Amino acid sequence: MGIEQTETARLRWITLAPAEQTPAGEDVVMGLQQIPKTLPCRYFYDDRGSELFEQICDLPEYYPTRTEEAILEEYATEIAALTGACELVELGSGSSRKTRLLLDAYSQLQSEMQYCPIDVSAGMLRMAALRLLLQYPRLRVCGLAGTYDQALAELPPRGMDNRMLIFLGSTLGNFDPNQCDRFLTQIQQALTPGEFFLLGVDLQKDLAIITAAYNDKLGVTAAFNRNILTHLNRRFGGDFVPERFDHWAPYNVQAHQIEMYLRSHCTQTVTLTQLKVQVSLEPGEVILTEISRKFHLPTLSNDLESHALQPLATWTDPKSWFALLLCQRQCCGSDCP
Repeated sequence: MGIEQTETARLRWITLAPAEQTPAGEDVVMGLQQIPKTLPCRYFYDDRGSELFEQICDLPEYYPTRTEEAILEEYATEIAALTGACELVELGSGSSRKTRLLLDAYSQLQSEMQYCPIDVSAGMLRMAALRLLLQYPRLRVCGLAGTYDQALAELPPRGMDNRMLIFLGSTLGNFDPNQCDRFLTQIQQALTPGEFFLLGVDLQKDLAIITAAYNDKLGVTAAFNRNILTHLNRRFGGDFVPERFDHWAPYNVQAHQIEMYLRSHCTQTVTLTQLKVQVSLEPGEVILTEISRKFHLPTLSNDLESHALQPLATWTDPKSWFALLLCQRQCCGSDCP
């Protein structure tokens, strides 16, 4: 399964190998050859990028984290009561800060807890796992360093009779509709009938609130956006000069999504030596680095149901800015007795 596995009494660590031998950086080359140019948002998350994202989560303009956290504070006990004792598996766990609210709730139900955090940032993942082990003496952690695709294809055997996959932070919004459909299919395939999926999503709301969240006054989001270039430089022998790019994050009203770009403010040519690719940019030319879709709950519920993920309960904040959905995997096709 993994290219690295270590284990202690309460901590198991797996670094996942790519499921297919796709040449490293091929997605970067393909994206930079498109019109407009794109970069896969997964390259945001080296250790520095993960640190910057944690800073973004604490910004006054960035409502998603604190709003979702408030929902979890209020309803974590109810979520645990609905699922009963189960193993928690979290995609894109980061620092696991919100997951602590769920661990607190589940600690009231079960004598021992199992948590499987999954993240591409191995440094952030290790640090978070060690902190959790100190905080929860009855917790066992199996950390997986890898992408969502890798993790969903290679989840370790369940440590308990039941399992809940957790996907918080409205990261689902980073997928376009086709990618979203593929991801929900992967969730469906990773779960067995009766298991659970907890999903956090950002909802459609006033335009000014959304745009402010991605254009903060301190420029932390801009630094996070430019850091993708620093990561590519280090990983693929590039010579991007991040200061030659502006952060630009407009809202696409028709698609209900923020679109985050790096906009070149001069004529420049960039080389990624290890990928044997050279890219020319004109003043004003953009590279799309991320989308963040904002969801309509009835439409999303229909999409989940079409993937055998039946919403059991939905919780929102008082302003209906954000939502948590608890879904249960239903039987379908060959799953059914």
